[in-house]
Amino acid sequence: MMLPTPNPEAAERPQASHANGAGRSSGHSSADPVQAILNVLQRGQRFLVSSHARPDGDAVGSVVACAMLIRQMGKQADMVTADHVPNLYRRLPGAEDIRPALEVSGSYDAAILLECDGLERAGLRGLEKFFLINIDHHVSGRDYAQLNWIDCQAASVGEMVYRLARAAGAAITPEMATCLYTTVLTDTGGFSYGSIRASTFELARELVLAGAEPVRIAEAVCSSAPASKMLLLGLALNNLHCDGPVAWLWVTHRDIVRTRAADEDCEGIVNFAIGIAGIQAAAFLRELPEGRIRMSLRSKGSLSVAALAERLGGGGHQNAAGCTVEGPLARARDQIVSILRSAVTAPQAP
Repeated sequence: MMLPTPNPEAAERPQASHANGAGRSSGHSSADPVQAILNVLQRGQRFLVSSHARPDGDAVGSVVACAMLIRQMGKQADMVTADHVPNLYRRLPGAEDIRPALEVSGSYDAAILLECDGLERAGLRGLEKFFLINIDHHVSGRDYAQLNWIDCQAASVGEMVYRLARAAGAAITPEMATCLYTTVLTDTGGFSYGSIRASTFELARELVLAGAEPVRIAEAVCSSAPASKMLLLGLALNNLHCDGPVAWLWVTHRDIVRTRAADEDCEGIVNFAIGIAGIQAAAFLRELPEGRIRMSLRSKGSLSVAALAERLGGGGHQNAAGCTVEGPLARARDQIVSILRSAVTAPQAP
């Protein structure tokens, strides 16, 4: 089984501020961000729903579930992302309606951005002209929209969409439950890291009762890898290095071409490094066609790789983050290994 993971390495931006607590709002919002969002939805008629470039399970599931909620309210919802939905998530109900585009136009009462810790992370031109609603759970999240709801304790943005749907009095249909369960499953690495609390399992129970089928979803998400991914994984594992509590592995652009791998085939490879006994921090590096290096970072316990990724222009979650840096590969590898070595030897917050 090879479980997909969050895609925080899609972030490429300046250092961001941190968001803590149950949620916050600013701009044209009220003290209650959930009610403020519902007020906008109730007043408007047509909405754009989007997420970050290179969408992962949380992005796809949240976008579709949010659109389902809006349509239950008798409104119109258009779903757009900068990149195509990965093959892994195309069978989610409603995912076929997500339209890939590089620019958005038209008349919308608001654009809802899910799991984007910065406006540029969506990868869409034209968003800045709309009234923006930002719903996010990254620790690197920022108040860039007119209305911001950031909850770093949420296991996934899908959890936040679920809470929004419940507050709206919407029915959690089996299709919506399937999408939302997928967000929690993938963004917690199969309930193994991230903001996992008793409420996370309560949410999973509610979604199963609403019609989500855990075994079928797990098979579709975790046991449907193409052969190209396995071939790429083999090349990456050949490059695996461990030094004390730090592990790293990498693939070149030539490796990706040789195996005919897609971008999405790189998801989850870093987990084989962080899954080694005694390893506290891990990195997976892949060389992009233009020579830049994309890094996926993972950690255990209180070590925050999100803070490390922010120093390099990225962001993410405490135990799962990413960034893109300049090459060549050898220099980027030495840089991140040095950073991880220093981080694991530094005193950690309890």
